[in-house]
Amino acid sequence: MAEFKRKKGESFESFLRRFNKKLQQSGKLYLARQIQHVQPRINKTQQKKRALVGMKLKSKREYLKKIGKLKEEPKKRW
Repeated sequence: MAEFKRKKGESFESFLRRFNKKLQQSGKLYLARQIQHVQPRINKTQQKKRALVGMKLKSKREYLKKIGKLKEEPKKRW
């Protein structure tokens, strides 16, 4: 990491402008923003477990609708 110090007689605005310019040129800010929202991939066993849980919940919901314990709600468009 580079250190930035104010030069003698340099205004804060020019120091900030110089700092931002060097930060942009280094590309570190770009990489940090790119990686910020990336989620790690889920392995296949976890995907299968999640799919099975979803299938169980779906079948249970359908069963409850059939026997009348769960009223059918209209699908939301938004």
